[in-house]
Order: sequence, then structure tokens, then C-alpha cells
Amino acid sequence: MGKQLIFDVLNHKKTFRPPWVPFAGVHAGKLIGCTAEQILTDGDKLYGALLEVNKLYRPDGLPIVFDLQVEAEILGCELMWAQDNPPSVMTHPLEGDAKGIPCKCKIPTADSGRMPMILEATRKIKAAIGDETALYGLICGPFTLASHLRGSDIFMDMILDETYVKELVGFCAEVCFAMTDYYVEAGVDVVAVVDPLVSQVSPKHFSSLLSDGFTAVFDYIRSKGVFSSFFVCGNATVQLDVMCKTGPDSISIDENVNIQNAKKVTDQYNITIGGNIPLTTTMLFGTQQDNMKYVVDMIDSMDTHNLIVAPGCDMPYDVPIENTIGVAQAVLQTDETREMIKNYESVSSFDIEIELPDYQNLKKPLIEVFTLDSATCAACTYMVDSANIAAREYGDKIDVIEYKYTIRQDIARTQKMGVKQLPSMYINGQLKWSSIIPSKKELFEVIDSVL
Repeated sequence: MGKQLIFDVLNHKKTFRPPWVPFAGVHAGKLIGCTAEQILTDGDKLYGALLEVNKLYRPDGLPIVFDLQVEAEILGCELMWAQDNPPSVMTHPLEGDAKGIPCKCKIPTADSGRMPMILEATRKIKAAIGDETALYGLICGPFTLASHLRGSDIFMDMILDETYVKELVGFCAEVCFAMTDYYVEAGVDVVAVVDPLVSQVSPKHFSSLLSDGFTAVFDYIRSKGVFSSFFVCGNATVQLDVMCKTGPDSISIDENVNIQNAKKVTDQYNITIGGNIPLTTTMLFGTQQDNMKYVVDMIDSMDTHNLIVAPGCDMPYDVPIENTIGVAQAVLQTDETREMIKNYESVSSFDIEIELPDYQNLKKPLIEVFTLDSATCAACTYMVDSANIAAREYGDKIDVIEYKYTIRQDIARTQKMGVKQLPSMYINGQLKWSSIIPSKKELFEVIDSVL
């Protein structure tokens, strides 16, 4: 029934309730006592973790892996592994003077990198639960993959060398074609193109430099007879219209976007929207009742036609199991859950005393980067990378610090600073870039003006 519900909502039919898709990601490893690295490198452990997600959380749709570095690793990026996060990209083979386009023979094959392990786990989970649960194959979107290859230089390229950006994104779209083939052959029902960095560029740049690549990818996915999803992290509010024009069957958003307002945009294009349970304040640090209340309130706040309930992005590893079970219950048994929590009022757990720096009397410029977590969020990674490039250039003339929304004290600091969007960069207490990654030139000019 769950699989058919996903198919119906992606075919834009009326459904008796919205489907539920937990982006369990590395959190799946927690369910069977494995680290993130173990389930992302060991097919048997990945398969066991997916079975446990399916049993505990009763999803209508189930993603196989949430790792945007699979393609990057195959194409030559070195990764840093973590025990409770997906790996992060450490090197960029096309950065600086190495600028170019990878040769066509570098297109991943089904035997490249970790693909054999992932595809075998996909086939096994398809055989086990594929008749009842829709399977999602998540691939790295063409712009984020281009950024993995080129590094933060790509943001300057968007100003100085548009032709190169189009060529590189076009190559990365071809990688998406290949990954789609492999996942479809293994049995997935939905191919989700996950591209968090889309939220970090303007709609004008998206339309002129990126739109053709994304449109080609969604057209290709459709030609393979499966559904598509365009998954973006960060505040993609202003990008929603141009994203819809690329033709996905659905769009997934995170907590930076007001889902009620976003649905008004996606409804104009008859595109399904998914989201956007807050990852940290609700799922990680909230109570089970907080999670149930959030979902019930979201369902009650809008027309649930063309809606999928899901976390805003990849769930943190340590999300309490009971919280996600609460989400599942709120979706599957909304009326009963509404009655259970009708008198419940959330109590904030972020009332922590935070002392802000004396910004007016700093000895040297202070760059503060507020992120979800640069270890897990690609957009946050590149925002922090920009600050670290400045740190290497200016040395002890400046200070740089990251505050992560996965740490209670940092959440309290983020709230006290009045940060509206993640990632954001402040210099000497003043907001300079909000959900837009600065080029090296832009950042250095601001630092020089402060110095």
C-alpha cells in the first residue's frame, strides 16, 4: 500500500493521507549498532539497516543511501570519513590550475567505487520489501557534483567563465544519466537528484547556467519510466520557481523554507512537494511529542494533495528512535495522534546563557559561519571552505569560527544572533552572506575593508 501511495501522489492523484518518507541516511546505522562508515561501505550492513528502517518506521518510500560523495569519490575526490556522518569531500581534482573537464571515460560505471556494494544492497532490499515500499535512489545533482570537482573556485567561474560552468555541469549531468541507469536497473522507483548548492546561487544564475543540465536530467529520468525528485537544502525559497521549470515530479525542501508558502508555488506547476521536519531542533533534540505535534500541525496547515511528509534532509545519526516512530505515527494515524497531543505544549530546550563577543572592540576581524553542520551539509561545507581559504590567506590577522546547528549551545547562539538562514556568514557581528556562498574575491574585498 505504501508504494502505491507514493506512486499516486507522484502521479498527482488525491490520496487518503500524505505518504511518509524518512531520509534515514546514516541514522539507519544507529538502528543496528553500526557506524556511518560501516553502512556506507558494507553491503550486508547497509541491507540490514534498511530492513530495520522499514520495520521500525513503516515508511511508504525508503531511500537506499544518502551520500552525495559516491560520484565524487569515483571521479577522483578524496574523502574524509566519520563515524556518525557521511564522508566529506577533502580534495577537488579540478580546482585552481587543474581547471578542465574530466574525460568521458571517467563517467562512473556500475563497477566503479562503491557502486557494486550499493547496487547489490538495492537489489536485495527490492526483493525483500519492494512490493510494498517504494525505493528511492539518491544521486548527487550536477551542480553540487561540479562543485565537488572544482571546489569553491566554481563560484568565481560563474562570474568569469560561464561557458566553462555550463560544460562542467553538462558533464556532471551525464554522470547523473549513468547513475540513473544503474539505480533503475537495480529496481528503484524514484530517482532523487540531491543538489544542496542550488540554494546558494541566484535564480538568474540558475536559469542561465544550470537549468539546461537539470532539465536534461529530469527528462532522462522520465524516459527510464521512473519518478523523479529535486532535493535541495538551504533557503531555496527564491529558487523554487526556476526549479519547478526544470520538470521534476516532486521537490523536497528543508526547514529553511516555509513549506506552506512553497507549496503554493509547486501547486502552480502541479508538482508534489516533500518536507520538512526540522532535523535538529525537533528530530534530534525534541521530544516524541514535539515530533508528533510538528507533523500534525503541518498536515493541518495545508491541503495535503501533492504532499509527502519527510525530514528536511538527511537525518542526524543520533536522532532518538522514539522521535521518528512518533513522526510515523503522526502520519499514519493522524486523527488519533492529534487527540493524543491536543493539550501538549513544547518546552524549549535551548534556553542557554550565551555571551556574544564585544564586536565593537575586537582586536582583529572575526568571521563567524553559522551552519547546519559542514560535515553533513554540502552548502555549509563550501561556506566554511570560503572562510578557511581566507584564514589561510590572512593568517593570524583574522579569526574564523563555525557554529553548528547540531550542537545545543550553537543553536542557542544562532537564535540569539537572529540568524534567519543556514548557512550564513557574519563578519564582526554583521551579516554579510545569507544562503549565498561568496567568491574568494568578494570575501577578500570585505575582509580588506574591515582591516
